[in-house]
Amino acid sequence: MKIRYLIFTASLLIIWSCSKPKEINIDSKKLLKNLQILSNDSLEGRFFSKPGNYKTQKFIIKKFKDVGLQTMYQNNYLQEFSYTFKGQKRQDVFPIEKPTENLSNVSDTTAIGGNIIGMLKGETNKTIVITAHFDHLGIKNGKIFNGADDNASGTAALFTIAEYFKNKPIHHNLIFAAVDAEEIGSLGAEYFLQNFKNKENIVLNINLDMISHSDYDPELFAAGLYHYPNLRKPLEKIKSDKLKLLFGHDAPENKEQSDWTFSSDHRVFHREKIPFIYFGVPDHKDYHRSTDTYATINKGFYIESVKVIIQAIENFDVYLTD
Repeated sequence: MKIRYLIFTASLLIIWSCSKPKEINIDSKKLLKNLQILSNDSLEGRFFSKPGNYKTQKFIIKKFKDVGLQTMYQNNYLQEFSYTFKGQKRQDVFPIEKPTENLSNVSDTTAIGGNIIGMLKGETNKTIVITAHFDHLGIKNGKIFNGADDNASGTAALFTIAEYFKNKPIHHNLIFAAVDAEEIGSLGAEYFLQNFKNKENIVLNINLDMISHSDYDPELFAAGLYHYPNLRKPLEKIKSDKLKLLFGHDAPENKEQSDWTFSSDHRVFHREKIPFIYFGVPDHKDYHRSTDTYATINKGFYIESVKVIIQAIENFDVYLTD
């Protein structure tokens, strides 16, 4: 009888250990603090090529240095780029600015942006690129659009994810790309990929955009499996008892869900036939409004989202090596 009891108990322990969520240790306070800084009024909504955006770039560079990420561009994290809006006056491109007389006749507008890129070296030459855009909508009608969820949340997550992996053995190079100008057409992500050497070595893009706001059921979506169904197994292995990881928002014929295939920077990779998984939440009441602030994110949900994404990266790092 005692032997049967011991066997039964051992079986329960095996079942329990298999279903138990994996323990992911991160500095949650630092994660939240970085999000709070990135969505502060002092950065004036981080609009492309505006002073607040440039201040944001410097903050991200410091964080990448603190983690100890390798640089990729002449010992520099900053990948600067310019973009010319052909046939458009500056006040048409940047409507938040007041038109000035000396700009009224300018037919082309050139603006300077910048991606911040860092890397953890893996055991192979294959690469997983983790992207998050840091720009947002700036100031409109006197209101600051801080973009806490969109996308200070994804940007702050980059620092925490990099910190988690920096002393762990990894098979793939992990490139952390804080990209600019997503809100006006993914200009930063496009520039990054166009100028990436050995593009054929990129096996996956993981894009983080809006991962901190879930008002009702704690649900995070992973989009992309419709296009890349072979990526399902690593995601199905993820365990969390604090949020639901759902798949979807990627099938054009699904009339019940919006299709996110081209909704953020992962579209740049998809067009180049590079597989992607996009982590995000559906549009909510604060999306692209001045109320998207640190006060309106769901802190517990955000922390768990980052832990789930870390699990995904770990699983993909192993799965894509086989």
